[in-house]
Amino acid sequence: MRGRPSLYDNDSLVEKALDIFWTKGYSATALSDLLQGMNIGSGSFYNTFKGGKKELFIEVLKLRRQAFKEFSRELDQSSKPLELIKDFFRSLASADYNSHLRGCVIANAVAEMAFIDADLEKEAVAILKDVELLYTDTIRKAQMNGFIKNQTDAALLGRYLITVYNGINITRRMYPKKNELINLINMQLEIIS
Repeated sequence: MRGRPSLYDNDSLVEKALDIFWTKGYSATALSDLLQGMNIGSGSFYNTFKGGKKELFIEVLKLRRQAFKEFSRELDQSSKPLELIKDFFRSLASADYNSHLRGCVIANAVAEMAFIDADLEKEAVAILKDVELLYTDTIRKAQMNGFIKNQTDAALLGRYLITVYNGINITRRMYPKKNELINLINMQLEIIS
């Protein structure tokens, strides 16, 4: 016997939930926030996300992981992948005021989930480590091809970039204007010139 068919586009629901979690954080997001923001009733919510809020948040993290995978494909196809990474960092400065205040949902999750939910923390950490590895591989190739003067170990430079990323996502909450961020970001990126 088949269950009740879903009346909702799950991808669309997850995208709506992403916006809510990104703005409020996991712990501060109530079920009522999700139901209202996703325009869904509680029965349909639990029919779609049987694990409730936690399952939905895991789907949100998977959605962000997919965005990084798409960025990885762009890097693979680019003749100047290092410039794409630099452009990504510079784009953080150009974000709107609300985006500055929200930071990064993945970095936020790492900070928020410590001592609260080991599964969610582990998933968020894994995503950032994948991005770090992406940076490391790109830097290593650029070093081998003579596109970077700095010959510091690529793994250390990859970790440096993920550290810069995490730091910028806090700093842009303090200084949420492009002109206050772009020079700082450019200075940080000098290490991979």
